[in-house]
Amino acid sequence: MTFFEELNDATISGVAFKNANLKKAIISYFATVGSCTIADLCKELNLSAPKVNNLILDLISEGLVKDFGKVDSTGGRKPNVYGLVPESVFFLGVDVKQNHVNIGLTDLQKRIVHMVENEPYKLNNDRESLKELCRLIKNFIKESGVPKDKILGLGLNLSGRINYSTGYSYSFFHFNEEPLSKVLESEIGLKTFLENDSRAMAFGEFSAGVVKQEKNVLFLNLDHGLGMGIMINSQLYYGRSGFAGEFGHIPIFNNEILCHCGKKGCLETEASGWALTRIFKEKIENGSSTIVTSWDLESEHIQLEHIIEAAINDDVLAIDLIAEIGEKLGRGIALLINIFNPELVVLGGSLSTTGEYIRLPIKSAINKYSLSLVNSDTQLRVSELGEKAGVIGACLLVRNRLLDL
Repeated sequence: MTFFEELNDATISGVAFKNANLKKAIISYFATVGSCTIADLCKELNLSAPKVNNLILDLISEGLVKDFGKVDSTGGRKPNVYGLVPESVFFLGVDVKQNHVNIGLTDLQKRIVHMVENEPYKLNNDRESLKELCRLIKNFIKESGVPKDKILGLGLNLSGRINYSTGYSYSFFHFNEEPLSKVLESEIGLKTFLENDSRAMAFGEFSAGVVKQEKNVLFLNLDHGLGMGIMINSQLYYGRSGFAGEFGHIPIFNNEILCHCGKKGCLETEASGWALTRIFKEKIENGSSTIVTSWDLESEHIQLEHIIEAAINDDVLAIDLIAEIGEKLGRGIALLINIFNPELVVLGGSLSTTGEYIRLPIKSAINKYSLSLVNSDTQLRVSELGEKAGVIGACLLVRNRLLDL
């Protein structure tokens, strides 16, 4: 039985159980600090040198750890340095969007080894959509060239209400009594972890993106809907039931527009991608001019991506409406800044790709509506990882959960 089979074996006990957990602690240490000596591990784990040496030999025999040879020493015999074999195991991340899916594989050292972005896919809350998602994941694994038995786990991001600790999704694919994570495990054949898409994007950006030394960060996913990932003291914040961060459903407007959540007046109804799309279509129907009408698109077929492309191509209507959306978003973000007093707010999601067209009106509204003493210490940045944020976050969360990092 391999080390990772031991970890997933509920029947293992006694010395074998203890050794499996010690091996996991060694791998976790390597993953965190990099290469080190036997003496370093003895000090970290409070174990004897012979015990650590035996554990290291086992991990070397399984191809997980490598002896990198001697290291310079101030005196005496030079010790050997050991570290992870990055390509020994992999982690799979799947980031599901409204009209496409991003899928990627990372190795033990957090490097992306294979990735597919913007794979066409329509997210619907039905069994056919779930079946198609599973087909895309299986096809990606097959085409990646990585043996499936080397993939330790799958992290899948969905929008809406996700309870990552139980594996239930309450917004999409809630067809069975058993959690969606178990349904996917059975279908894909990999241990599966569910995560809210905005939270996974926040973790990706925090771990490998625009976040530098900041520990208290709000990540805003400005897409068709609005989501938020909250980092407090460098840790993801989930709330009591795992649903923290429902930024889009702050009841900020006094309107009669019905939100997807079933309530009225939510921020999403006037300051989101689907709100922008609705307003844009209304403007066209009322005679406003835009380059989009020259693209042979019927009004009902116009999507958020078309409006973003138009703005990037200096379309006045698209730019003006994005500015209006940005101002309303800024009011909501000002509220968050007053409550959380974060070091950094990161703008991510498809709307963030419009750059200054969305950032400047947001910044202006923040200055107008938040307390100056509070917002003066809050930076505003645009996502660095873009479409990769969710995939990287999903992979790293799987890695951390399996290795207890």
